[in-house]
Amino acid sequence: MKLYHALRNAASFRTFFDFGERDVAHWFPGHMAKGLKQMRATMKNVDCIIEIHDARIPFSGRNPLFQESLDVRPHLLVLNKVDLADLSTKQRMVKELERSGVKNILFTDSLKQRDDNIKKLVPMVTEMINNKPRFNREESTSYCLMVIGVPNVGKSSLINALRRTYLKKGRASRVGGEPGITKAVLTRIQVCDRPIMHLLDTPGVLPPKIESVETGLKLALCGTILDHLVGEDVMADYLLYSLNRLQKFSYVERYGLGDPSDNIEHVLKGIAVKLGKTQRVKAITGIGNITVRIPNYTAAAYDFIRAFRRGELGQVLLD
Repeated sequence: MKLYHALRNAASFRTFFDFGERDVAHWFPGHMAKGLKQMRATMKNVDCIIEIHDARIPFSGRNPLFQESLDVRPHLLVLNKVDLADLSTKQRMVKELERSGVKNILFTDSLKQRDDNIKKLVPMVTEMINNKPRFNREESTSYCLMVIGVPNVGKSSLINALRRTYLKKGRASRVGGEPGITKAVLTRIQVCDRPIMHLLDTPGVLPPKIESVETGLKLALCGTILDHLVGEDVMADYLLYSLNRLQKFSYVERYGLGDPSDNIEHVLKGIAVKLGKTQRVKAITGIGNITVRIPNYTAAAYDFIRAFRRGELGQVLLD
């Protein structure tokens, strides 16, 4: 019945998002530029490129600056965080990626203690390397892979997952929920002993110019751009627009809203009330100054966005 009411209300939802005059800040800090330069300099010692991206945005935000590197080495695209993504159109997604030239794709959840797809990575990479010339590394019996991707897509988590799987060892790379944790190309990290395989962790590198405001919002929602550069108010509004467009209405029950809504102020007010997020302000009235409590919209937006990132609003495909 709740779904019926939600779908009935869908007719009044927005069919497009008004970006107005907004512009997404270009986030290309010094460590990103330095990291990209280091990555290019290290390429001669690399047998294969592993590009990691967020499965919720398989097309948006993939850095075109990587392309020149990808063209000269075997390339595996790892779509990570599959536990958060709606993969009901997985086959169509794969075909679209293949049309763009991506031939080798692996879906993973690198935070999962046991992910069967992680076990497929080493055999896939080994076969890819053996089917291509290795240039100056032809005589080497070990393999060196470079892990690349935009910030906060799980590069370090993948390295740690491979070490758990093949070496039965713990964390070698620092991980975090905010972009920019890895700031330098690290020394080689061994992830497998049969065959001997090392990975180079790298800092997340965004394009110096994000192609559109919408792409920037998708990247921001997935945590690859620092929130304050975009604004949590517009991020929350775009998230609401996306969830309604995809008919993902679990936010209604989570926050006790009664019905879906396309009005972000109404939704944030409901979230603030549900969570007890209010703030005291002074109001001037005819009888003098009084203190009243109003919803804390910023705190509500913060919770809304993070609930999405944790998968608590359902599995979503933003692209």
